[in-house]
Amino acid sequence: MANPHLFAPPEPGSDAARVEALRRQLHHHAHRYYVLDEPEIPDAEYDRLFRELQALEAAHPELFSPDSPTQRVGGKPLDQFASVRHAVPMLSLRTETDTEPTGAISFDARVRRELGLTPDDPPVEYVTELKFDGLAMNLRYEAGTLVQAATRGDGEVGEDVTQNIRTIGQIPLRLPTGVPHVLEVRGEIFMRRDDFEALNARQRDKGEKTFVNPRNAAAGAVRQLDPAIAAQRPLSFFAYGLGEVTPAAQGGPEFQTHYELLQTLKSWGFPVAAQVQIAHGAMELVAYHQSIGSQRDHLPFDIDGVVYKVNNLALQQQLGFVTREPRWAVAHKYPAQEQLTTVLGIEVQVGRTGKLTPVAKLAPVFVGGVTVTNATLHNEDEARRKDVRIGDTVIVRRAGDVIPEVVSVLPERRPPGAKVFTMPRHCPVCGSAAVREEGEVDYRCSGGLFCSAQRKQAILHFAQRRAVEIEGLGDKLVDQLVDAGVIRTLPDLYRLGLTSLVALDRMADKSAQNIVDALQKSKQTTLPRFLFGLGIRHVGEATAKALARHFGKLDAVMDATEEQLLQVGDVGPIVASSIRTFFEQPHNREVVEQLRACGVTWEEGEPAPVAPQPFAGKTFVLTGTLPTLSRDQAKELIESAGGKVAGSVSKKTSYVVAGTEAGSKLAKAQELEVAVLDEAGLLDLLNARA
Repeated sequence: MANPHLFAPPEPGSDAARVEALRRQLHHHAHRYYVLDEPEIPDAEYDRLFRELQALEAAHPELFSPDSPTQRVGGKPLDQFASVRHAVPMLSLRTETDTEPTGAISFDARVRRELGLTPDDPPVEYVTELKFDGLAMNLRYEAGTLVQAATRGDGEVGEDVTQNIRTIGQIPLRLPTGVPHVLEVRGEIFMRRDDFEALNARQRDKGEKTFVNPRNAAAGAVRQLDPAIAAQRPLSFFAYGLGEVTPAAQGGPEFQTHYELLQTLKSWGFPVAAQVQIAHGAMELVAYHQSIGSQRDHLPFDIDGVVYKVNNLALQQQLGFVTREPRWAVAHKYPAQEQLTTVLGIEVQVGRTGKLTPVAKLAPVFVGGVTVTNATLHNEDEARRKDVRIGDTVIVRRAGDVIPEVVSVLPERRPPGAKVFTMPRHCPVCGSAAVREEGEVDYRCSGGLFCSAQRKQAILHFAQRRAVEIEGLGDKLVDQLVDAGVIRTLPDLYRLGLTSLVALDRMADKSAQNIVDALQKSKQTTLPRFLFGLGIRHVGEATAKALARHFGKLDAVMDATEEQLLQVGDVGPIVASSIRTFFEQPHNREVVEQLRACGVTWEEGEPAPVAPQPFAGKTFVLTGTLPTLSRDQAKELIESAGGKVAGSVSKKTSYVVAGTEAGSKLAKAQELEVAVLDEAGLLDLLNARA
């Protein structure tokens, strides 16, 4: 008798209506995922809808339909590729969505029950593998030669992508002698994380669309119509099973276990994941799940779970299949790394270095093993490119310890009046101007000495050895002083007394006195050190020295126009703008005046006459011990002549100045044919060009 539900529209709000709606959604999302490689929802959301449909169909057998997503393996192949009918269907695994260890225990109990085993029987032996987040592939070899590569497709019919798969170096084109005449090897095509990041970097450099995740990038490469383009997108492969194989009666292999099969594939030249192991019983499955879970974020590729397979092939045959899945295997997932949620607002956070980062405030969602309420939008350009608005439904991704990020938006779910984000032009913490320099993607707060978000960074930079040098003032002490509210700005350092220091944790009288003495000593500094210590963006030691030489006095530097700053040899337009912006902030000028009032002083002089710059545009590298000049003295000579001193040798290095016990830098210079000078040669070059 025909099913009436196939011909009559279901009653709104009924289970039949929900089943029909779920089928439409799942067909739509399967097409987006498998055919277009443009998923709209995370895997976890698809799995949730699929499980709901399974439950409804189980509760209402009368609603069965042969075209339900639960009765098929995947999506149909793309029209532009030739179709391939699989000799042995490529079925998918049952997914154990219980991400806790109980998922492994449930699977083992089910296998033992279906095999009729009792508690007194020995544990079942399994093979444990990784569940790769890639694209399933069937490789067909005839007489030892790769003749065809096909995607899973709908499990029965896939797509012929042979030309693209031939570009993958890990896949052998020819096998050693002794392999079966017909051999179909099944495995996963994927993209390593480092290859994925490099690919996206190239896409950004070319102004082209970046990929959401490695799985999408791999699928897009496999389905490229032009193999030359596919070859530019580095793919990898792991083998994990067989399709059609010449029968043993006709000279084909006879395997007793799945583990033996995998080791044989390895001997034939196929890559097999190193994490494959043998496990006995439920507790060893649990241990494997936990072990791989702890390694997951450090693997060079993405996985979303592990796979358990009964090792004995005869037992696999005995267990057989149910509908679309083998009874002898299961995929045990980890917490999803992508989930759907809603953007409740967008706030701007200020980092230790003044960088302004837009952060989406989210409706709480469990993703990557934790509840997430915030996700980074990176910068204004990225937020606009993804078109993230307040009220949007978004996909959020969290992998391990990586900061959660908004991957993409579901524009079809956007509510009316969703608010577009605009980066504020003033720091939300201190109110100073937010500046975006030419060629930069980030806005930065210009109130470095005043902004409380940058307080610790500003103090540590000011106190470092190459700046004013406050001996003993390190990270932990600064953390205590700032967190306790003892220090709010740099001048507060010079108001510290023994009483406030001794009150800190693990601070004895002697240590406190040493800090007080170091603060007193640091008051006598130099103008270049003080300028460098202010932490002006782009002003390093060399630039600070050039400013001090050129202007002679701090007030002259503070009041200089951009045009005047550009007359300094080491200052270009970006640096000049950064210096001008810094001293235009009243907060920064106030801090400088307070430091002076606290007794921080240096020797000032008249502006230095314009000196010849014989080394302008030249880069030097110092290595080894010079006969009479210290490293700092040699650096000072080079910088005063307009040169720059770098820490490593490259093709852009002009000269390497080498003393005794010169090491790898000298060897690198010789390898790159960079000119090498000794101390006398450096002085002769300086005198000759003066």
